[in-house]
Amino acid sequence: MTKQTADANIDHLPEARVERKRGRTVPAVWLIPIIAALVGGWLVVKGILEKGPTITVTFKNAEALEAGKTKITYKNVDVGEVKSIKLSPDREGIVVTAELVKDAASYLVADTRFWVVRPRIAGGQVSGLGTLFSGAYIGMDIGKSATEQREFVGLEVAPIVTADVPGRHFVLHAETSGALQIGSPVYFRQEAVGTVVAHELNKDGRGVTFNVFINAPYDRYVTSDARFWNSSGIDVSLDAGGIKVDTQSIAAILIGGIAFESLQGSTNQAPASEDQEFFLANTRAEAMKRQDVMSRPFVLHFAKSLRGLSVGAPVEFRGIVVGEVKSLNVEIDDSFTSIRFPVYVDIYPRRLLNLVRGEGPTMAMDEASLRTRWNGMVAKGLRGQLQAGNLLTGQLYIGVDFFPDVPAAHIDWANTPPDFPTISGGFEEFEGTLSSIVKKIDSMPLNDIAADVRHNLKALNRTLDSADRFIRGMDQVSPTAKSALDEARKTLKLAERTLSTDSPVQYELQETLRELGKTAQSLRLLTDYLERHPESVIRGKKDGDR
Repeated sequence: MTKQTADANIDHLPEARVERKRGRTVPAVWLIPIIAALVGGWLVVKGILEKGPTITVTFKNAEALEAGKTKITYKNVDVGEVKSIKLSPDREGIVVTAELVKDAASYLVADTRFWVVRPRIAGGQVSGLGTLFSGAYIGMDIGKSATEQREFVGLEVAPIVTADVPGRHFVLHAETSGALQIGSPVYFRQEAVGTVVAHELNKDGRGVTFNVFINAPYDRYVTSDARFWNSSGIDVSLDAGGIKVDTQSIAAILIGGIAFESLQGSTNQAPASEDQEFFLANTRAEAMKRQDVMSRPFVLHFAKSLRGLSVGAPVEFRGIVVGEVKSLNVEIDDSFTSIRFPVYVDIYPRRLLNLVRGEGPTMAMDEASLRTRWNGMVAKGLRGQLQAGNLLTGQLYIGVDFFPDVPAAHIDWANTPPDFPTISGGFEEFEGTLSSIVKKIDSMPLNDIAADVRHNLKALNRTLDSADRFIRGMDQVSPTAKSALDEARKTLKLAERTLSTDSPVQYELQETLRELGKTAQSLRLLTDYLERHPESVIRGKKDGDR
């Protein structure tokens, strides 16, 4: 009964009908993945838009570098991070892949530089000590090129000068590097104004090229004719001018350095251009030598030793340097009987000919004109001569001057280089004179002279003995002479007393003279009266006559 009742109830249930809604609808459950996809896409797009450029930097090794940790910094600001490190295809280095911030795209140009900052001590400078605690990082120096670049070769050491420091670079060529290294200072008037930023051996192996940076505003002192020299250590030179000592600062003595100056008296004082090339001399004296554009090589032959003459010794005309010695040699003939000493020199015609008053600066400098001038001066007595520059050190130099009384000579233009006439030097003449004196002394009969001297000395000795005996005889007669002198002294005193003004003789003599004067006056009055009154002789004197 119960089952029948349930079936009856089921039969009365309403039949379900399916009704389709108009249009397509998305179930609400799908909204969640759709929103998630949109958010994810937005994040992807945002990530792509905000992603910075990716670069690769090649280094020699990966020391202290770590992917995901090592930062790339510029002026102590993080601008990127190392993403991966792997060996280069040729396995000679490692390739660092790094991602930079979005704004760093403009920094990646051709001359942008990267290097690993580690603790470093070089050139008297200490850098990178902070990495002992923070770990190494990759430094970055933004270049100035307009060419974009994404692949770089990293520097092994940090650059001494970054691109944002004002100043200019210059190139120096030297024969050797000496004590110079990267970081060595550059001095101008003993003030540090720059530094050596790079140096390398020339490809032909014949020299070293330095790149120096001079800070602004001191770079304007580097003129087109500036002279650079190696100021490392203490420069002590001994030449014809004596001992010379030249040095810069203590730092330059210890770690080396370069100094520069402008050529004295130069008219070209315009600042040098960027990357202009200069020659790096070994000493200041060598650098400041005026390098004339035109030089005339000559060879001078001397017969005497060249001891004291060295390469670089000056060729002077009355104290004015007109050239320098380039090399020395010796020539011995086959029979070993004749020895000559050729000295090869460079004479600067402009210096010597400019001494000619009035026409020097405008003188024609072609070959024919120069030979005419040289021949004319030699005809007037111009000769080369070895002269002593320093008697203490024995240094010699070549002097050229006019000697009007010398025999005629000429320049042998057929020889290469031309043979310039010479005369014996003053020191050689002194040596010749001294040698002649020695020969004369050697030819003198010194033995005979010595015998005569001994004979004369004996005679003189005998004379002295006679004189001694005579003096002793004089001592015996001296008492008689003394008595005579005493008598003479007494006589003189008596005469002095007699002739003194207060002596009786003098008084009586004066009285007698006065009486004689009175008598002479009376006679003169009588004579005058008789001349006026001659009759008085007969009749006598009358009263009233005068």
